[in-house]
Amino acid sequence: MNSARLAEVGSYPVIIALGFALYMVLVRADVDVRLASYGAAFAGVIFIVLHEILLPYRSDWRPPAEDVRSDTLFLVFVQVALPYLLAITVVIGLASALQNAGLTVDIFWPHSLPVVVQVAIMLLAADFMRYWLHRAFHRYPTMWRLHAVHHSPPQLYTINVGRFHPVEKSIQYAFDTLPFALVAVSPEVLAAYFVFYALNGFFQHSNCRVYLGPLNYIVAGPELHRWHHSRRAREMNSNFGNNLIVWDTLFKTRFFPADRDVEEIGIRNRRYPRGFFVQMKSPFVRELLP
Repeated sequence: MNSARLAEVGSYPVIIALGFALYMVLVRADVDVRLASYGAAFAGVIFIVLHEILLPYRSDWRPPAEDVRSDTLFLVFVQVALPYLLAITVVIGLASALQNAGLTVDIFWPHSLPVVVQVAIMLLAADFMRYWLHRAFHRYPTMWRLHAVHHSPPQLYTINVGRFHPVEKSIQYAFDTLPFALVAVSPEVLAAYFVFYALNGFFQHSNCRVYLGPLNYIVAGPELHRWHHSRRAREMNSNFGNNLIVWDTLFKTRFFPADRDVEEIGIRNRRYPRGFFVQMKSPFVRELLP
């Protein structure tokens, strides 16, 4: 097996595994779990970007400089700062209120199980909720206006994973993180979940040439997620899984044709603006039908 083929097959599982390994090393070195998870994710992203540069899936998906600038702003403010703010204000506030009211919610979570098992349970449960939320964002026009921000780029590459409108990101947070914090899932488990969430998300939107083989029946990786960004409605309305593809398989929305590659991606309106600040208001401009 030549080096390019080895990278196609091994890059995804190796980088995910190394990310988890680095996270565990940092935690055992008494590094704060939040810093450990961000450090592990950042290290993994470096390797994903390197793969993307050396072994791209499509040469025409290299983004223009203005898109890189906008996606960097989305990544910093919507994908990193906003969840942290929500964690401080919403989760801590609600948790304190529940505690002051004498309500205990930690009995609903299997705290005694190993961390890796708890992460697996969280992945399944969170993805079930996000699956139906994602389908709703595609089905209902008002929700689609928000979600169109994420689908607007005509190319996929690593850092446009963060291109979400903050209103949508806040709704996502309410479905896939807040419930687990409120049932007292430990910070170690939440942070470990974040490592997979982050690395898989960066891979999903990367321009990496990969071959996941049987993993495409378990994870919502880049080969599947590219079809979700297709301009064709039938192809776009598939592969809704955030981290896993199991719910798409169960509810028959998994789409992965073996005889062709995805063609154009994005939304129908090619004049839809893609700058960071203009996309903050785009969903509320009636003339900008996506």
